[in-house]
Amino acid sequence: MLAPMNILAATDFSPASDTALQYARELARAFGSTLHVLHVISEVTPEAVSPAYMPETGNTYRALQDAARQQLHDAVTSHDLSNVALTEHLMTSTSPATAILEFARDHAIDLVVVGTHGRTGVAHFLLGSVAEKVVRSAPCPVLTVRHPEREFLKNLPRETTARA
Repeated sequence: MLAPMNILAATDFSPASDTALQYARELARAFGSTLHVLHVISEVTPEAVSPAYMPETGNTYRALQDAARQQLHDAVTSHDLSNVALTEHLMTSTSPATAILEFARDHAIDLVVVGTHGRTGVAHFLLGSVAEKVVRSAPCPVLTVRHPEREFLKNLPRETTARA
């Protein structure tokens, strides 16, 4: 039987990520797992910033990190966390998918839970899919969650949810 000890919920603070975090939280509670919640801040490379704006970049970037750290903390603590061991992580990367995969490998993650926006066509081609890249290369199983999703976790009796 699958009994993940370390579950990673990657979030971009979207509704799909919020739903994925709900699933990850319930799975961590059911299995007595440690829940790692990760947000990846897109790294701004010097080539992407005009030299005229470089002096402000440092302050703006620190403010962005502080805001992301607060938003991560709020997302994690906005729900019941009883019986869930939890860690919050903030990373910076030019590729969110690569950062998620590195984190999963470096922290012996047994299950990754990630939201998907369900983009298709041109939007998928232009924007890509972090979830798809994670599914293709993850060192462990990946649960993708789409929003809106069936809310079967709320509809099940508490005993059934705990045995999931």
